[in-house]
Amino acid sequence: MGRLFVAAAVVCSLVAAVAAQDSAKDESAEWVARQVRDRNTGRDSRAELRMRLYDRQGRVRERALAMLRLRGEKGKGDRALIRFIYPNDIRNTAFLVWEHPDADDERFLYLPALGRVRRIAGQEKDESFVGSDLSYEDIGGREIADYTYAFTAGNVSWIAPDGTRHPAWLLESRAKDANAEFPRSVSFVLKDKFVITAADVFNRRNERVKHFEVKRLEQVEGIWTALDVVMSNERDGTRTELTTSKIDYNVGLSEQDFSRRQLEGAR
Repeated sequence: MGRLFVAAAVVCSLVAAVAAQDSAKDESAEWVARQVRDRNTGRDSRAELRMRLYDRQGRVRERALAMLRLRGEKGKGDRALIRFIYPNDIRNTAFLVWEHPDADDERFLYLPALGRVRRIAGQEKDESFVGSDLSYEDIGGREIADYTYAFTAGNVSWIAPDGTRHPAWLLESRAKDANAEFPRSVSFVLKDKFVITAADVFNRRNERVKHFEVKRLEQVEGIWTALDVVMSNERDGTRTELTTSKIDYNVGLSEQDFSRRQLEGAR
């Protein structure tokens, strides 16, 4: 989806003036994808989240985590660092992402029980992120250039959890990599905010496997933020819920906060 899938609750609006400067003929599917990528998310952010993992029988496991994000500048890619706080069996497990505009992104997973860092290879990007219904790529982002885009419908509306309707694009993203496990997705993108509010994810047999939905969307410090999101795996009968309990933008993070040393728990 070209960095479109924000699984960890930072789905925000683009500055309205940017959209106003583009004529209707420029509103191609790829243009919409780029506006989602370039929307205003602040220079950085710090968030606290709760993750709930539901198995096929409806049993739930809870986790608590903290997330740091830094917007890339001057040709540099974004940075993200996630650290689990609770429960004890996953405490201090951490995931670091260095995005690169002109090269493959780098992803690292720190496993405190083993005392080592494991690099997540490119072919592992579609695998489950620490047992959840999210993939490593869902967390770390996707490159716009790795996908092609098309509109699959005309005027559509996203129906919010409160029943209100919001004008949206229905945007299809297709992976250029023929070996991608999930080569196609179809997303609702709000026209007035450039926020993805729902998405269906398909496998190579064109079967819908996953469904993503925003359950609560609010402005935080003037930035549209998805505070409650759900990823459901229809094939496995599982789902993962993410709830943001606290988020602050523009807190003054730097690249040093996203080093390998920080990944391993430096204070």
